[in-house]
Amino acid sequence: MLPATSTESVVTIVGIRFRPAGRIYYFDPQGQAYTTGQYVIVETVRGTEAGRVVIAPKKLAESDLTDPLKPVLRLASEDELRMMLSFKSKEKDALVQCARHVVQHNLPMKLVEAEYTFDGSRLTFYFTADERVDFRALVRDLAATFRTRIELRQIGARDQAKLQGGIGMCGKTLCCSSWITDFGVVLNPSKISGVCGRLLCCLSYENDNYVQAKQAMPQVGTMLNTPSGLGKVVSINVPKEYVEVMLESGVIIQVPANQQVEQKLSGNGGCGSCSANRANGGKCGSKCGGNGSCGCGSGCGTNGGSCGSCGVKRSASQN
Repeated sequence: MLPATSTESVVTIVGIRFRPAGRIYYFDPQGQAYTTGQYVIVETVRGTEAGRVVIAPKKLAESDLTDPLKPVLRLASEDELRMMLSFKSKEKDALVQCARHVVQHNLPMKLVEAEYTFDGSRLTFYFTADERVDFRALVRDLAATFRTRIELRQIGARDQAKLQGGIGMCGKTLCCSSWITDFGVVLNPSKISGVCGRLLCCLSYENDNYVQAKQAMPQVGTMLNTPSGLGKVVSINVPKEYVEVMLESGVIIQVPANQQVEQKLSGNGGCGSCSANRANGGKCGSKCGGNGSCGCGSGCGTNGGSCGSCGVKRSASQN
């Protein structure tokens, strides 16, 4: 086949984000040189809104666009920014008032957040519910209370976490509310759920094996001798049976767990947990607690004359 001779059409776009960690939308800058961090007024399918520039104007192939480009109307003025902050400060109070109306109408819904547009022309309430809710009467009451256009939007549990934010089990800010813009498919619930609707019981069948395998692997923080030198375990991967070790140079290497066990047990009865050679009467170098015990603090003990963390038994000549 002959190569295509036609050139692909290229357009200039600017990336706009309306919420922190929200999706980035492309707009037509109409020849203006906007910079990241600026607030601009744009035309959207929902009307005129204010957004923050996160991608400066750049060229993009027209085939990469999923929707027709709408224009950036202008740079937001100082008065518009002050007005946006003013309505932003009223959102919590609006949420409280809306909650009162929800109770009055006895609606099975849970309010999550209220959001004004920059000029107050629209007030959107986000809520979760287990089923569809008839909120037509609620909208009429809210419109009479706030004297503006009212929109109620039902969202899912993941969107709720993204809007409200929080701290995850790792101790860090939720990824969905800090940097993830779109939700991807992590697991298919139908494939890991039984006929009862709960997680499959068979998922626990291998748990004992994982627990046993983890106990046999060196724990995070343990100092180990590797073929590349002395290093510290910074993470373990039980399913793939390897540990990550940070060397003194700062380089992180992966060491198979079975190879690591050999390293711990090799060398004149050496104690793998403190990487010291048990010499001079069975002492573990400078970290010995005396009488052949290991004072490295990583679980070594004198139970039965053995090293508790690596299972190296002292010989009769060392006792």
